[in-house]
Amino acid sequence: MTINCNGQLIDLSTPKVMGIVNLTPNSFYDGGKLSDEKSVLLQVEKMLADGATFIDVGGYSSKPNAEFVSEEEELQRVIPIIQSVVKEFPKVVLSIDTFRSQVAKQSVENGVAIVNDISAGSLDENMMRTVAQLRVPYIMMHMKGTPKTMQSLAQYDDLVKEILFYFSEKIAIARSFGISDVIVDPGFGFAKTLEQNFELLNKLELFKMLDLPLLVGVSRKSMIYKILETDAEHALNGTTSLNTISLMKGAKILRVHDVKEAVECVQLYQKLISK
Repeated sequence: MTINCNGQLIDLSTPKVMGIVNLTPNSFYDGGKLSDEKSVLLQVEKMLADGATFIDVGGYSSKPNAEFVSEEEELQRVIPIIQSVVKEFPKVVLSIDTFRSQVAKQSVENGVAIVNDISAGSLDENMMRTVAQLRVPYIMMHMKGTPKTMQSLAQYDDLVKEILFYFSEKIAIARSFGISDVIVDPGFGFAKTLEQNFELLNKLELFKMLDLPLLVGVSRKSMIYKILETDAEHALNGTTSLNTISLMKGAKILRVHDVKEAVECVQLYQKLISK
């Protein structure tokens, strides 16, 4: 199970870690912490040293009820940083977290290797066509509505069945455009209640039937800190627990704020299954 990132074949038979770099002032956990080029470069350097295979850069907060950000502003947030990161770390494998095709296009033209779309093409009809033309791997996530409206849309008759059907449709569209490398993200916290998030995690192994790499992003989310009656700042231990469960249920990429701890999860998981 490999993906082609700028000509580099990355083998996902051993799970990999994706470090989150939020270039937004309002992300739920680390909003505003990376407010200048120097702080971003230091963070990327640390994540790579800690073992991240991918760095995911985003300029539009997707937390519940997140306010609108114009395409121009999103580009102003991400493109200069992408250029700086690629210049400083030429071998870095960058992902762009965006649902806009033009942001994806300009990001890839400046060195990004993966497009990570929370809407799986639902918020920009040109996204999949653009990704196909760019010839990069495509992460498609399950969500309903927009970040502003998604939490009012968490109604399902059969949660996992409906998400699998959603992906089967989206994958067929992606293949019709000629996208080769598709990664699926079930979208923890996106149009899902607390109970639905844990139902999804409990049945995560069912996503193996899609026969595609599975990305899981639960890092410091409310599904952890609400259960533990704490906050995002104190949710690392809970994140590590759920990352381990995700690996055991088939996750191939962990998208996290804390790379070192996630890499340790992968190392211990690999030791477990080698016996």
